[in-house]
Amino acid sequence: MERLHARCGRHGRPRRARALLALTVLASTLAACGGDGESSRPTLNWYNFPDDSGALQEAADRCSRESGGRYRIVYNKLPRAADGQRQQMVRRLAAEDDSLDILGLDVTWAAEFAEARWIKEWTGENKRRATEGTLDVPIQTATWKGKLYAVPYNTNVQLLWYRKDLVPKPPTTWAEMLDMSRDLARQGKPHYAEIQGAQYEGLTVWFNSLINSAGGTILNPSATDPSLGPPAVKAASIMRDLARSPAADPSLPNQMEDQNRLAMESGVAAFEINYPFVHPSMKSNNPTLFENFRWAVYPRVDADRPSRPTIGGIDLAVSAYSRHPDLAFDAALCLRDRENQLNAALKGGLPPTLRALYDEPEFRKEYPFSKEVLTSLESASVRPLTPAYQNVSIAVSHTLSPPSGIRPESDVSTIREQIGEALRSEGVIP
Repeated sequence: MERLHARCGRHGRPRRARALLALTVLASTLAACGGDGESSRPTLNWYNFPDDSGALQEAADRCSRESGGRYRIVYNKLPRAADGQRQQMVRRLAAEDDSLDILGLDVTWAAEFAEARWIKEWTGENKRRATEGTLDVPIQTATWKGKLYAVPYNTNVQLLWYRKDLVPKPPTTWAEMLDMSRDLARQGKPHYAEIQGAQYEGLTVWFNSLINSAGGTILNPSATDPSLGPPAVKAASIMRDLARSPAADPSLPNQMEDQNRLAMESGVAAFEINYPFVHPSMKSNNPTLFENFRWAVYPRVDADRPSRPTIGGIDLAVSAYSRHPDLAFDAALCLRDRENQLNAALKGGLPPTLRALYDEPEFRKEYPFSKEVLTSLESASVRPLTPAYQNVSIAVSHTLSPPSGIRPESDVSTIREQIGEALRSEGVIP
C-alpha cells in the first residue's frame, strides 16, 4: 500500500475528505489493476521446449484454472535446439532474472544449475510428492550430491526397431545384429542398422549406453574422476565394428535421429536404434512398411547382461530467483501430474515418468511398445551427473568421430585425459 499512499495526496484536507478521497482512489486503482480479475493473480513463467502438440499449453491452462485463483502459469517457449535453451536460461539466471519461475531442464543440466545455486532444492512435502510413484532412474537425473533439485516431467529411451519381413526374430545383442546385417547384405536385401553417428550429443549417448551395458561408467560414483576402463574399450570397439561393417549406412558420420528415421522409412534399413517418435512417423509416411515395423529392447553388449540405454527427458526446476517459489513448486507438481503426463504422452509422444501410467489402458493402446519402454526405463542408465557435463560430452563426441576411425584403446585414453582436465577445470575444450 506504500505506493498507493504515495499516489494519493494526504495533506491539507479535512480528515473525512481525505478518507473519502483515499477510498475513491483505492477503488479506482484496484479496478484499473483488475483487482478480482486475471491480472491480480501472481504470474508464474514456465520456460520449456517448444511443443507443437499443444499438450504443454493445455497443462499450463489446466493448472492455472485448478489453482483456485492462486496463480496463472504462462508457458514460454525456449529455442528448439537444446544448446539454445540452455544458453538462454544460463544467461538470465546468471543475471538473477526474477521473471523465471519454473524451468524445463534437459536431464543433463540439474547438476550444473544446482552447483551454480540457480535452482532450489526440493524438500519436505514437495519432495515426497515429486518422488512418490516416480520411476527411479528419472529421479537420478534430477539429483545432485544426494539432494533433489527438480521433478521429472517426462522421459525417453531408445528401442531397437526392425523389419519383421526381413528379420522374423529381433537380435538380442550387437554382435547378433551385425551378423544379421551381413547375411541380409549377402542376399542383396535392405541391411543397414541406422544409428546416430554424427559429431554431437547423440554420439555421446551411443557410447554411454554401450559402456553402461558393458558394466562400466564414464565417471566414478562421486563424479570426481573418469572411470572408463575395459567396458569403455569394449563400447568403442562395438561402435568401430558397426561403422566398418555392411550394417553402416554410408551417411553414418553425419546422421542424427531424424536422418535415421527417414532412412528407415525409405526402405534401405533393416534395423534402427531410435526413440518412439519413429512409430507414428512410419505409420503416417510409409503405411506399407509399417505393417512389418516392429520393436524390441535396446541390444545387449553381453548376452548375460541386460542392456542399459541412456534416458532423455525434461525435469522441472524452480528458479532460485523466483518471486513466488512456494507457488512455483506447487505449479510444477501440477504440470507433471497424472492427467498432464498422460495427455503429453498421447498427444506429444513423451513417455511418462509416473510408473502407474504404464498400466493405463489408454496409454498402452497408443503405445503398443509401452512394455518394452518400461522395461528399458527400469534398467536404464543416465548420462554422467556433473556440472561439467557439456565438456564431458564434447570430449566423447569429438574423440569418437567419425566412428569408422575409432582406435578403441588410444581414444579411450584420450577421452580419459580430456575428461580429467574438464573435471579439474583445466585444458581447452576440443
